[in-house]
Amino acid sequence: MCLIAVNRTDLIKSYKNTVEEFNQTINSLQDKYTRVMIEKDQLQNNFNSLSQKKLELETRVNNLTAEKSQLQSNFNSLSQKKLDLKIFFWLGNLCGPVCYFISNELKSWSDSRQYCRDQGADLVIINTEEKQVSLFSERVWIGLSDIENEGNMTWVDNSAVNQEFWLEEEPNNAGGNEDCIELMPSETIKNWNDLPCSENRKGICEKYTVKNFL
Repeated sequence: MCLIAVNRTDLIKSYKNTVEEFNQTINSLQDKYTRVMIEKDQLQNNFNSLSQKKLELETRVNNLTAEKSQLQSNFNSLSQKKLDLKIFFWLGNLCGPVCYFISNELKSWSDSRQYCRDQGADLVIINTEEKQVSLFSERVWIGLSDIENEGNMTWVDNSAVNQEFWLEEEPNNAGGNEDCIELMPSETIKNWNDLPCSENRKGICEKYTVKNFL
């Protein structure tokens, strides 16, 4: 009987030790869990904060991009107006009775003429040597064509040509469709060339009054 009592005592003591170990393990795990949850909350807060900053930065980037686009649009608009209104050269006094300006876009002869007309002008008529010498030496449309009557060159005001400044062997109506006249770079005063009206060139515009032009 005593042996059985001793064994029960040892067994109870062993159980108590085991329970204590379990409790310690549970407490340790609970502490670790608590620390992990605190760290998780901190990380979640950091994540939320970073997400908010990310959204704020994205909003700022979008706003700056929109502002940049608007500024670029304004700049392009102002640049266009500057180019459209810029006087490149003149005869006599500043614009005198006649202003000359050059379009900034490459267009067909008809579109170039329409551009000039939209500015209250027309493609230039070159009826004097003084005028011919004064104009830019670059490939540009002038107001001369035989669109209305093949072989009969006339200016945009329907006047006839009284002085000609053709390049050598021009006009040649190559291909049978060269009805519009351009001014080409040349070492001499003679720099007119006929070519298809659909080709894209700048155009020299001529305006007989500066009123309301600028």
